[in-house]
Amino acid sequence: MTEEGNTLLNYTNDILQLLDEAKTAVNPNKWRESLKIGATQTISAVKIPHLLSSFLKEYSNIDVKIKTNNNSKLAEMLFYGEVDGIFVNNGYRLTEYETIFSYFEEIVLISPLLHSINMKSNQILIVNSDENCIYRKQLLNFFNERNFNRSTIIEFDSLESIIQAVHDGLGISIIPKDIAITRKDTQEIEFTELPKKIKVDFIIKNRKQQTPGLRKFIRFLQMSNL
Repeated sequence: MTEEGNTLLNYTNDILQLLDEAKTAVNPNKWRESLKIGATQTISAVKIPHLLSSFLKEYSNIDVKIKTNNNSKLAEMLFYGEVDGIFVNNGYRLTEYETIFSYFEEIVLISPLLHSINMKSNQILIVNSDENCIYRKQLLNFFNERNFNRSTIIEFDSLESIIQAVHDGLGISIIPKDIAITRKDTQEIEFTELPKKIKVDFIIKNRKQQTPGLRKFIRFLQMSNL
């Protein structure tokens, strides 16, 4: 798209957004406010439901849509106005994006109970197929820093598949601690907390116009205690 096309797209999105806002203001019973959020799989698994549970108790008149994808696709969706804001764990410093809220996520190494990393250095690494996945990078760095040998990397497209693979004794992986906590009753997986933390940013497109739903969500995030 040309620079002129990008400018026209921004104005078009603003016009459509104002039309939606006007309809909601005229008849809130028929047209509710909306909020479209993008997030990676791992963030969507636990953190987003937890946030929305608290948010919607305060703002029950907002319809929320969650779109899940990898970081680069989410940034593209935000740029073209398909979502209002995105949670990503790979910060963007481009002028068209603005980081309005951040928090830090603890991570854990998960391994089959009978195959602890203290017993065996030549591990099968279970990773996300997205090469830019921050948890994939953390696992590879973890082994490279310790000069461990690795013979096999197995890729999966979903978080559930990764956890199930570890559960079935296939190999080891790294996931957010919040997700690991929900699996603590799983007897076949060993959880090892790591000192490293992952920074998660909520970013929006750097423009003047914001939907009422987005403004309320930003206010909620800035007042929350994550």
